[in-house]
Amino acid sequence: MIDEAKVVAGIKIPDSAMAKAATELVRDTETELLFHHSRRVFLFGALTGERKNLDYDPELLYIGAMFHDMGIMDRYASDTERFEVDGANAAREFLSAYDLSERDVDDVWDSIALHTTPGIPQHKRPTVALVTAGVEMDVLGIAYDDFTDTEREEICSCHPRGLRFKHGILSSFCLGTIKKPQTTFGNVKADLLSYMDPTYKRENFVDIILSSKWES
Repeated sequence: MIDEAKVVAGIKIPDSAMAKAATELVRDTETELLFHHSRRVFLFGALTGERKNLDYDPELLYIGAMFHDMGIMDRYASDTERFEVDGANAAREFLSAYDLSERDVDDVWDSIALHTTPGIPQHKRPTVALVTAGVEMDVLGIAYDDFTDTEREEICSCHPRGLRFKHGILSSFCLGTIKKPQTTFGNVKADLLSYMDPTYKRENFVDIILSSKWES
């Protein structure tokens, strides 16, 4: 079904050599849940771009969407970086084999690294803004009613959420953070570990300031 659906909800799935290589890499690396989530992120992001009349590059949006959770997987996970940064680095390495401008590669990197940092991506260029828009729709339901029933149903028919997607995506996020809880400081994954890991202790920004070595 994945390869047969060339157009989903009016959005053409990119089929260049680069896009096909990304699809195969992500499908071979990620869980089925994350693969389908990533494709939905692309589709919801692209529909958002169409609705807002943004001049976006579907190929760059596709790479950003497909790689945005790659840092969760052991193959790409570092010991110290946020999984979002690990995924962004994986995308940059992948794109080095293709003739893209530095600006385009940077946009893809930003789209992945910033996708869990609310309040910033929507002010960036379309690739960055739309990856986050797709993530926010699929995970948080933000702008849910801006999509038609037909659009949502067609996307989820091609790339199903499953009965327990909400719990599954939380478990996936936990996998990407539980071994390096220090990377949750200042981002939404602190909420995740507070819920998923009874041993986790959230760092407090105020405490860090007040306990620093500065005298005043």
